[in-house]
Amino acid sequence: MPAEIVVLALGVALLLFHIALQSISATVELGSKWNASPRDEGVQPKGVISGRAARALTNYLETFPAFVGLSLALAVTGQAGGWAATGAWLWLAARVIYIPLYVFGIPYIRSLVWTVSATGLFIMLVALVF
Repeated sequence: MPAEIVVLALGVALLLFHIALQSISATVELGSKWNASPRDEGVQPKGVISGRAARALTNYLETFPAFVGLSLALAVTGQAGGWAATGAWLWLAARVIYIPLYVFGIPYIRSLVWTVSATGLFIMLVALVF
């Protein structure tokens, strides 16, 4: 199985982690009654941690579709491996590191780590096109 597909599966696991982190932090803030409700009242978490967890999830969702598309395209075209696999692993590692940096509010390093993840996507794109 191509490394890009393995990383894709791990990326889905990371997505589930992001969702759980956001959900748990919101539930800690607003309670299980809020979590189980249809949320018709429009009450949203306002805490620092739950807000950061939600924004980190949103940020992940901005790059995840590109990663999915690149991973599948590389696998289908037989161009997986080599630099493409390196880019995939780089993207995943940076996305994992990004979570605590965002949740704990660490500036600059967080932006640098995001840039590393984007570089991983760029490497995959170059491997696909060339």
